[in-house]
Amino acid sequence: MTRLPSVFISHGAPTLPIDASMPSAEFATLASRLPRPRAILMLSAHWGTAQPVASTATRPETIHDFYGFPRALYELRYPAPGAPELGAIAAELLAAGGIPASTAEHGLDHGAWVPLLLMFPQADVPVAQLSIQPRLDAAHHYRVGRALRALREDGVMIVGSGQITHNLRAADFSARPEDADPRVTEFTDWFEARLAERDISALLDYRRRAPHAALMHPTDEHLLPVFSALGAASDDFTLGIQSLGTFQKSLAMTNYVFSDA
Repeated sequence: MTRLPSVFISHGAPTLPIDASMPSAEFATLASRLPRPRAILMLSAHWGTAQPVASTATRPETIHDFYGFPRALYELRYPAPGAPELGAIAAELLAAGGIPASTAEHGLDHGAWVPLLLMFPQADVPVAQLSIQPRLDAAHHYRVGRALRALREDGVMIVGSGQITHNLRAADFSARPEDADPRVTEFTDWFEARLAERDISALLDYRRRAPHAALMHPTDEHLLPVFSALGAASDDFTLGIQSLGTFQKSLAMTNYVFSDA
């Protein structure tokens, strides 16, 4: 079986499936360019625990973990089958790699189901979700990805879902795309240059080295999933970039694919 790429997705606002002004169609384009996975292991910025927890839900519920949005959004469901065996194996691999992990039944939060609804609208790819650890650093999440790397050999796509820049306090929801803060580009250019160079040490130290890191990520839970996707990639990965633009002045939406050369 072909070794699948690992992927990082900037999942945007929960309204992505119903907001015509957002680049929702581009997620289907991204999926069409990827090998079809047997199953997906999803790490979302919106499920945080002290130690990794892998979901073993057979029928994961669609979690509407947001407030004050249009009613149509709460009526959406993503009835993908769960992947309980994958969740159990992921926890075993993490434990074998020296990372304590457990399992529990858990649904799909909006960081998981919103992009998957756009990428795989038939909801026919089994999904297991794995929690992130918001109080642990980029190096921990990179080690998580490393421990899970073997799953790619078995038709599993490891997907991190967050946001390449995420500062809601700096966001201006009346801003036009051309009003984007130039510091967003400075940060993403630095990050993507380090990815292209496979400069892992610089990336793991991004909070000290990247320009405007604290402004782009006052807290880094939305960036942590990229380090697990990066850790799961092959050492000589080829970087694919799908840049969808910057919205609300400070929220860049860029997706990364880490493929074998």
